[in-house]
Amino acid sequence: MDRRSRATVIAGTLLNGVFVVALGAVGLRAQEVVDLPAEDLPLSVDLESVYRIGSALAESEWEEFTAIQHIGFDGAGNLYLLDAPGPEAGTRVVIVDPAGRHVKDFGRDGDGPGEFRWPRRMVVWADGGTLVEDVLHTGHHVFGPEGDFDRMVRGGVGLNMRPDPGGARTVVGASWRGADDNGRSIVRFDLSSDEVSERTLVEAWVPWPEDEGRGAPVTLEDFVGELWGFEPALLFDVLPSGGVAFSDSSGYVIKLADRSGAISRVLRRPMSPLPATEAIRQAERDRRLEETGNRTSATVGGGERTPEMAELSNALAAARVAAVENMRFFPEVPVISALRATGDGALWVQRSAEPASGEPGLIDVITPDGRYVRTLAPGTASLPDMPDAFGPDGLVAFLDTDAFDVPVITVRRLPPEIR
Repeated sequence: MDRRSRATVIAGTLLNGVFVVALGAVGLRAQEVVDLPAEDLPLSVDLESVYRIGSALAESEWEEFTAIQHIGFDGAGNLYLLDAPGPEAGTRVVIVDPAGRHVKDFGRDGDGPGEFRWPRRMVVWADGGTLVEDVLHTGHHVFGPEGDFDRMVRGGVGLNMRPDPGGARTVVGASWRGADDNGRSIVRFDLSSDEVSERTLVEAWVPWPEDEGRGAPVTLEDFVGELWGFEPALLFDVLPSGGVAFSDSSGYVIKLADRSGAISRVLRRPMSPLPATEAIRQAERDRRLEETGNRTSATVGGGERTPEMAELSNALAAARVAAVENMRFFPEVPVISALRATGDGALWVQRSAEPASGEPGLIDVITPDGRYVRTLAPGTASLPDMPDAFGPDGLVAFLDTDAFDVPVITVRRLPPEIR
């Protein structure tokens, strides 16, 4: 990694401004490039409150949550919550209807079919089917719409999984495996059978030289890896059409691909990345060390652990701390920190805030055809930050904890103009 130069990194931001000219001869002429306005148009919104569940003061036993790992809506507006403190009793998926009423629970801890050992992530399809990743089962549980266990699927399905609206049991995820096993890509995974099949939709830009590529993680050290601060992330979400919106560089550039993976539109705003000064770098180290400590406490605290779980948790915690203490940095803070699509197809683009400020970044709302709507300032009671889940009919869910670190889930509804 020592040979990584500023020129290599800056290539990503240069690509934002001139890639249409430089790559036009190889197929970008058919793409529509939309230059969004530089000036923000602020919009203050008061999101309608729908319901609130959880907290240490929960009135019903079913909403006494322990450690919510993932949440997601189905097509009917039911909210699914993966409450998974670890391999002890209490691991389950909870379904809540659009009015905040308990529908049912399914899943439990154990070693049998449909039983969880250490579930960490979940995908909810429109029909209510769910996919739950289980670390210690080294596979994924597939459940039907009624919460009935269907099968266990072996094989990887990428990172940051999103449900694919065009497939009965398909998901879209990010992968380190490119055409040369050394790149970044967005892949559609088909889980309709016991073996996972996959199709690459987009080969993303790789922010490091080819001879220094990272490849897929194999060992625990590979999984944690050498940590680079402010590395341009591969951010994406799936559109209602089955296409994807993604950002893969440090500038303000969002590419829209159709279901086949062909890029049809590029959205740009003239905003430059923030230089990563030494003060910003140290603040980022401190933030990540605090985050690592909090994650370790949440993972290993509470309940009786098996020796296998304890060993894995302790090894992960030590590797994360070492990686943060020795982390290196890209020279700029990427403009975009998060990218999501609403149930109606609008894009929510969150910009990076000043590092260590503790404040959430501004959120731009953009229509898929490239019309800039307005800019939202999160940090209010009705919009604390980017929503943790978007659902149909403007439903959004926010995951937080109360003063006793007990999960609290608030569901609100977006006004039509920002859906």
